[in-house]
Amino acid sequence: MNALTHAQAATHARALWQLCKPRVLLLILFCAVIGMLLASPGWPDLARVLPATVGIAMVAAAAAMMNCLVERSVDARMRRTAHRATARGEVGVPETVLAALSLGSVGMVVLLLWVNALTAWLTLATFVGYAVVYTLLLKPATPQNIVIGGASGAMPPVLGWVAVTQHLDPMALALFLIIYAWTPPHFWALALYRRDDYARAGLPMLPVTHGERFTTLSILLYSLLLAGLTLLPVALGGSGLVYLLCVMALNARFVFIAVALHRQYADGLARRLFAWSIWYLTALFAALLLDHYWFIGP
Repeated sequence: MNALTHAQAATHARALWQLCKPRVLLLILFCAVIGMLLASPGWPDLARVLPATVGIAMVAAAAAMMNCLVERSVDARMRRTAHRATARGEVGVPETVLAALSLGSVGMVVLLLWVNALTAWLTLATFVGYAVVYTLLLKPATPQNIVIGGASGAMPPVLGWVAVTQHLDPMALALFLIIYAWTPPHFWALALYRRDDYARAGLPMLPVTHGERFTTLSILLYSLLLAGLTLLPVALGGSGLVYLLCVMALNARFVFIAVALHRQYADGLARRLFAWSIWYLTALFAALLLDHYWFIGP
């Protein structure tokens, strides 16, 4: 009986962990840490980086849990998300709320005590923007949900930057704009090949409300906007030739797939663009980091 109890507890803990959306959480932390590193002329103080990373991670995990809780009935109707513990009823409402509030509260305390107040309040605003404004208000109401709600997803490098500098900076805003412009084509590519899922769930995603042709054109236009915004770090003097060469190659690939997708739609191309968009963002921030530490300017 005791062994069974331990096994059940472990299963329950894994279910709660999955509600934190670990892969998304990893990308959030990657972008936040890059923000911390880019904000530092040398290597940042670990006494600031570690609590900032832990605090941001805990609040982000809490937001993901609340998102899964609010969307549990919608998730149950979608093949992509039907496995979530909240959708299957394996984790109840009270314990999900308790876990989310506990994580979020501890994360806020960590940020307030060991990082700085501005980072804490911006992180809280990001939590509200994602868990409340996007999940509750925008996602079920408008096909522009991801455009408006994407502001929350673009915050991680800003949070990382402010954690180190204690103030906002044009370079931090440039990083915000890059992710903000990246978000719509990233999610619309997913929504294209999952449009039947979204239609069944009753969510007004762009491919459901406006069709694939309009969506692929929107993806292409946002891809071009993204390509322009990725030059901001160079224009602001925050990066140099290493980043410029890398981002030009990354943008060429992104726009090439977006053009092909608009010319002749295929689910396989939409999947390829979605997968590439993840590698794109990771490589772009890695190029920024490489340039920051190894490029020698004039």
